[in-house]
Amino acid sequence: MAPDAPRPKPCPTLSVVVPTYRESANVAVLFGRVEAALEGVPWEMIVVDDDSPDGTSEIAFALASSDPRMRCLRRVNRSGLAGAVVEGWMSSSAEFVAVIDGDLQHDETILPKMYRALAAGEGNLAIGTRVADERAGGLSPARQMLSDLGAWFFRRVAGAAVTDPMSGYFMIRREIVSRLAPRLSADGFKILVDVILSAGGELKIIEIPYLFRKRIAGESKLTPLVGLDFLGLVTHHASGGLLPIRFVLFALVGAVGLVVHVIALSAFRHWAGPADFGSAQLVATLVAMASNFILNNEITYRTYRYQGLSMLAGFAGFALGCSVGALANIDVASWLYQWNRTWWVAGMAGAILSVVWNYAVSTNLIWRPRLRR
Repeated sequence: MAPDAPRPKPCPTLSVVVPTYRESANVAVLFGRVEAALEGVPWEMIVVDDDSPDGTSEIAFALASSDPRMRCLRRVNRSGLAGAVVEGWMSSSAEFVAVIDGDLQHDETILPKMYRALAAGEGNLAIGTRVADERAGGLSPARQMLSDLGAWFFRRVAGAAVTDPMSGYFMIRREIVSRLAPRLSADGFKILVDVILSAGGELKIIEIPYLFRKRIAGESKLTPLVGLDFLGLVTHHASGGLLPIRFVLFALVGAVGLVVHVIALSAFRHWAGPADFGSAQLVATLVAMASNFILNNEITYRTYRYQGLSMLAGFAGFALGCSVGALANIDVASWLYQWNRTWWVAGMAGAILSVVWNYAVSTNLIWRPRLRR
């Protein structure tokens, strides 16, 4: 090498992956905070942006043009937090990879603690465990309750003593996620749950507590419906991968629709009187179909979800497909009942057929990749 030639910078040993959507106000702030926190550590930040309309990727690319520690992957015609994280990991050659939200709620100052613990061999997965503080306002009571319930359920299903499995902030050895990548779901929010369940018992987990901050700007990827997504992921793994995550979510949404149907039926009969049962049943059916369509649009098929006026056409197709499934349910259940007179067997068989039919129609005809908005 010539004496005056610039020396190549050391390759990063840590890649911090930041999945973003509408985080233009936060990217530069987070980069500065991570830079201060990781002083002395060879690191890079990989922003994986789901084609944000607010120019998030443009800001990240501008930072990358002046600082090689910033990289940006702009995903076009693809979306989803888990998929973004996996793509960021797979673009890294560092020994360790981390994921941190772009909304500034995660405390970047614990990144060195995670890094040192993994580098020292104390574990191969370091989780940032959220600590609630009323003054900080990071977790609302509803989200705190959801987090606690999810942790309780996860510990009993997975057998892993993890305080905060719903955390979206953690660091892991890249070679582990490289092996797990083909088994990880590209949909969903709870990538940590997927990693732990996919790895089986090979992970040595350490937890580092931090104070969860209040969101200042940007758009959260989480909704109150995230609990269904979590249940779908856990059920998928509990079945040994036999039940696809999307089918589990579809079935869970159907169960919610059944509750909505009963409530709507009861309310309409109370309002119109018990004599008009046929009208009450029709109204309840339409209300349940509408709730199922909205939930499936936001959860099960969020990657291809309808928006705006296109939702009307989507709902019409969904209602038509479900009507065919309902008729098949009645015919099959009636035939089985005449055959063996066991009412619950006939009813269960009809219901299963209806769910499978509705799922097949929804997946192949209603929410197709070409319909993505």
